[in-house]
Amino acid sequence: MLDSLITLAARGLTQASWGTWIVYMLIVTQLTIFTVTLYLHRSQTHRGVDFHPVLAHFFRFWSWLTTGMVTREWVAIHRKHHAKVETAEDPHSPQIHGINKVFWDGVSLYREASENAEDMEKYGRGAPADWIERHLYGKHPYWGPTLMAIISIALFGVVGVAMWAIQMIWIPFWAAGFVNGLGHWWGYRNFESADTSTNLSPWGIWIGGEELHNNHHAFPSSAKFALRKWEVDIGWGAIRLFEMLGLAKVLRVAPSLDVRPNMPLPDTDTVKALLSHRFHVMSDYFRGVIVPTLREGGQAGAGIKGLPRKLRRALGNGGRWLDAASRERMVAFTEQCPKLATVCEFRARLAAITERNGRNAEAMLEALKDWCREAEATGIRTLAEFAVRLKGYRVAEHHG
Repeated sequence: MLDSLITLAARGLTQASWGTWIVYMLIVTQLTIFTVTLYLHRSQTHRGVDFHPVLAHFFRFWSWLTTGMVTREWVAIHRKHHAKVETAEDPHSPQIHGINKVFWDGVSLYREASENAEDMEKYGRGAPADWIERHLYGKHPYWGPTLMAIISIALFGVVGVAMWAIQMIWIPFWAAGFVNGLGHWWGYRNFESADTSTNLSPWGIWIGGEELHNNHHAFPSSAKFALRKWEVDIGWGAIRLFEMLGLAKVLRVAPSLDVRPNMPLPDTDTVKALLSHRFHVMSDYFRGVIVPTLREGGQAGAGIKGLPRKLRRALGNGGRWLDAASRERMVAFTEQCPKLATVCEFRARLAAITERNGRNAEAMLEALKDWCREAEATGIRTLAEFAVRLKGYRVAEHHG
């Protein structure tokens, strides 16, 4: 009897091997990742996809069981992050709080933000508020992890304690730390968005597609995060599978940008394209105009190579995220290179046109016509070619 009790305590009811432990952990942690990225993020926060009520409630239950997170709080905090990104009001910006704080202690930032009742009301609208949310999930968030601890210990004995602990730190580390921290600190950018978001990897697999964070900030309401041919979003794959099974309905995906040839002037379709793809357009400008100009300057011995890579990249956003000293150095450098100064000036003007500043469509169209006409008149080949291309921009029809 004693031996049986010791065996039960050591390895639980399953008496599982280490191989089973690993498989179990991979399954439950991936389910938690899918719950966060599919349900909390893409569905509840940004309304990019709707799930069948049964599947949606499973996600809600699993979130309560394995993380103790309250849907309304998660939704409100993330919406505020987008609304106040990279400002003092951003709940978890590494630019404000520091990368070490966000990466290692993102949970405390989350908890602090969740205590702001006014923000929870303002940004949490539309989140579940039914009986079970009010009386169980929202009222007793810690009951879920406690129940999960009991289940883990019952199934796996002493080892279950370690497995439960891993589950508890999984989302705080990968979501609160890794994505919120490194996702605004290190990586590559497809789009010159109005923040410091980056794609951590083109293969969004380990954390369900959240690795493609810059893509998400460029098109927040899109249910699909992969926007380049070589990018992979495993979360999108799961959504399409649920869609085929009748368990999901995709509401929004990022529109594509089309280019019409031989357009003599910008038109209303061009304006619509610039408003919906302003980050894409500015990225095209950086790659197609500023980068070639830098290369030409380097070949001409203008000292381009002496400009640090950080400052060269900052030319794509006007030095928005540089400190005062670095910004002065960047401006001083461009003033020594007339052609570079010109293309940077035109970038700033185009950025002002593409930003949503309350200007009506007719005024924007006239400003865009002036910009294209003056860009072509500069005699700078890459700038003129970009102006010709820009006139043909339009939002492509989505065919699924």
